[in-house]
Amino acid sequence: MKKIWILFSQTVTVLLAVWFVVATLQPTWLRGTNNPQKVSFTQAILDGNSSASPGGSFRQAAQKASPAVVSITVQQKSRAKARRADPWFRFFDEPEEDSPSGGMGSGVIVSPEGYILTNHHVIEGAEAIEVNLHDGRNALAKVIGTDPDTDLALLKIDLPKLPVIVLGQMETLQVGDAVLAIGNPFGVGQTVTSGIVSALGRKQLGINTFENFIQTDAAINPGNSGGALVDANGLLMGINTAIYSRSGGNMGIGFAVPVSTATQIMAALIKDGKVTRGWIGVEPRPLNSELAESFGIPKDKTTGALPKGVLIHGVLQNSPAAKAGIQPGDLIMQVAGQAVSDVPEMLSGVAGLKPGETANLLVLRNGKTLELRVTPGTRPIRP
Repeated sequence: MKKIWILFSQTVTVLLAVWFVVATLQPTWLRGTNNPQKVSFTQAILDGNSSASPGGSFRQAAQKASPAVVSITVQQKSRAKARRADPWFRFFDEPEEDSPSGGMGSGVIVSPEGYILTNHHVIEGAEAIEVNLHDGRNALAKVIGTDPDTDLALLKIDLPKLPVIVLGQMETLQVGDAVLAIGNPFGVGQTVTSGIVSALGRKQLGINTFENFIQTDAAINPGNSGGALVDANGLLMGINTAIYSRSGGNMGIGFAVPVSTATQIMAALIKDGKVTRGWIGVEPRPLNSELAESFGIPKDKTTGALPKGVLIHGVLQNSPAAKAGIQPGDLIMQVAGQAVSDVPEMLSGVAGLKPGETANLLVLRNGKTLELRVTPGTRPIRP
């Protein structure tokens, strides 16, 4: 009997040891296969208003504006063909290649008649321009006109039932407002990025002759050029034009031409096929202490500040400015009654003058203010 009890106790001990090892190393072996572990979760229930945007979403603005933003594909003259047309390059041995190069950009449909705003640099030198709509349709575009000085261009396509973007008012846009950039970056397809208005009225960037940019941190990349910058309501506020980048990609500093400028250029291109601006033929310079001392322009005796205005460094012979008596060293303080404090303001003021109609310029010369009458000519169109 004692032997049986010892055998039983040893058997139980071994079984308990085996159970302990299995329970420690492979606990799942001890679970029944017919009793899976239960998992609980909560499923959202649609309330019948699935179109409502969640908090912080720009869905409605994107849905409103995106159909009117198009992708533009451009066929350009090949570099080799262009060079062979130049007598200088005929002396060099280069491969004969006539295949056209291509480029991509974006545009915005602004009227039911098929007018599309884009950038001049997107379609510059194009032999053929194809517009691809968000709904899958495509058409060849005709160039109505371009304005290199603001880097804007106007195209036209002939298709029925076109989606049209709604133009916004620049007066409503403020720094810090949310904006969306819509376009076709790198040719990947229509893309929407978001950001805020970083600054307004950016000038003297060296991008265009006439500058008054909206600055934004919404991601803008190559291919976005000519696309739409819209506000949180989906209204067009600008045409995306340029980025500041050391790598070629987005660095959070992008620039758009304001809708107010774009509509003025568009109206002129539709009417005349070109933009006509005033011109007087001067070389303006921003005034600084060295130039003020060189040209004998006195500082304010009380504050020591330089007078506000634009220094005339040179005057073109037989130009409207020369005929009006403007001289190098003059400081233009007002154009047609509007004060000017920097070169972009002066250029814009002169450009706004109607060619052939006399206007007044307020000039500081030798410490005295003079009012000169100038009859502007037509500003030459930049090639």
